[in-house]
Amino acid sequence: MTGLFRRRRGATRDRLVWHAAALLLSYPDDGLQERLRVVADILGHLTPDSGRLLAQAHRYLYETDPYVAAAQYVETFDLRRRTTPYLTYWTAGDTRNRGREILAFADTYRRAGVEPPKDESADHLIVVLEFAALVDAAAGAALLSVHRVPLDLLQAALGDTGSPYAAVVAAVCGTLPPASDRDVARARQLAAAGPPAEAVGLGPFTLTVPPRREGAT
Repeated sequence: MTGLFRRRRGATRDRLVWHAAALLLSYPDDGLQERLRVVADILGHLTPDSGRLLAQAHRYLYETDPYVAAAQYVETFDLRRRTTPYLTYWTAGDTRNRGREILAFADTYRRAGVEPPKDESADHLIVVLEFAALVDAAAGAALLSVHRVPLDLLQAALGDTGSPYAAVVAAVCGTLPPASDRDVARARQLAAAGPPAEAVGLGPFTLTVPPRREGAT
């Protein structure tokens, strides 16, 4: 899912973290080795904290059989709602509001002069990370910051399963302002109650668990 946006402006350290995170969070397909080479180069330009976190996932992907990594990726991100990479799921859940929230992401991309990708939802974490890294750092950081609670929940859920991807999300969170007391309280509430839901009348943006990727086991 890389290459969604063309690079603009100079890269800051945060942008390097976001770029590396997007590469590491991508499905481990035939382009994995090239992505790992790019990440390895990026790691040398990061702070020790973010570099250490991203290096954990890099090492896992480098050392793991590609078929095993692909199967674990599908199990983690495609088959578990608690570790969904769609940021609006935790803020809007299976409600009509989710369509409006996804549209807000797309509108942000268009205001920055790029079209949202046609093959992925605009609220997918990788899409947001690539936008922040390669197009508009300020607008991208704002999207990530507003969705700090979903990111914290995603990191916690990945950590609970022992996923190496938890460190990647932790590195992303490390580029954002610290969570406020309100953020922490909201995260606890959502973790306990789950995302919002409607029983009837759902619009076209209800979340469905994506199908298994062709060739994945």
